[in-house]
Amino acid sequence: MWKTHSYKVLLLLSAWLAVGCSTYIDDDLSDCPPDNPPTPPTPTEDNYELNYELRLVTNITTEINTQLNTTTDASVANALRAHLQNIFTDYAHDVDLSFYDTENEQAVLYHEAPVMNASQKSYTIYLPVREYMHLAVANLKDNKVVELRGSERCPTSQLLTTPVGKDTIDSHATGLFTARQPISVLEGVDQTFHVKLYMANCASALVIDPRGHSFKDLKVYTTGFASDFLVNDSVYTFSEFPPIVRTAKVETGSDALCYCSVNLPSKTEEDMRTVIETEFDGDESDKTFWEFRCYLTKEDGTVTESILTVKDPLHAGQFKIIKAFIGSDSGDVRTNDQTVGVSVTLDWNDAGHHEIDL
Repeated sequence: MWKTHSYKVLLLLSAWLAVGCSTYIDDDLSDCPPDNPPTPPTPTEDNYELNYELRLVTNITTEINTQLNTTTDASVANALRAHLQNIFTDYAHDVDLSFYDTENEQAVLYHEAPVMNASQKSYTIYLPVREYMHLAVANLKDNKVVELRGSERCPTSQLLTTPVGKDTIDSHATGLFTARQPISVLEGVDQTFHVKLYMANCASALVIDPRGHSFKDLKVYTTGFASDFLVNDSVYTFSEFPPIVRTAKVETGSDALCYCSVNLPSKTEEDMRTVIETEFDGDESDKTFWEFRCYLTKEDGTVTESILTVKDPLHAGQFKIIKAFIGSDSGDVRTNDQTVGVSVTLDWNDAGHHEIDL
């Protein structure tokens, strides 16, 4: 734990006086301290209390109740709630707390990574008097897909996805929360700072009715999402070829098939506007934000690729359900959702930019 500025100044002053008296030639030593001076008392340290609270703003309850509202959907709804209970939660297991210089290279001055195990908790931290930029990230420890990198400096601190292969990442295992807040520590004042952390990732699910069609295997991926997140700027960045997210199959206890993806958000309307106006002369009719990619292996071993392109963005904290069905023995996955476009490729083989391990 840090000492206060006043204590540091006192130590430096004592050292300077000792050197000064040992080098100053004078027979009168009455003004010099004794050889073993008493230890100066440590001044009272001011308490700086930080209250951390996770604020979960999500539509998961509304989305499940709206999209899975029939008796036959009940088992799927319950399975999704159970699968996402550690994602859409206001409970934090661990937090990473960094306090940065606001000048020069904005280097980290103090760092702690305590176990929180709560939705709200207070910490008392002793900080020298000065201005800080404070960044906080929650639930990183059990999320093996996302790492905190560049945290030695405030502008470079980011949540970065880690590919499993060349392009593929697993679905996130935890709901990630972040906060950023300037803090001014005053001298001689007990202060309390309230830090609210908001969700940084999101989720989607593809619920498929097989309609009696048989097949050997079905794998589902999502793509079109951010690859990393700059914590201080609260900005998502997107690569030219976004990562492919391997969905998790959710056992529904029924004939329905369910595949769930947890990832960083897609681009927004504002993000897409520049691209569309530059490349498509302002025509927004064909814009898509993210997509499901389905690879169905038929009994004869051939693969049918179905790409479901979603025309609505997926925001942080949001949950989206797309209901689909297998349309024929050809293995095509289709939907009646008017906000989703579908393209199907029969006898598909992996010839694109991404490497997908089927």
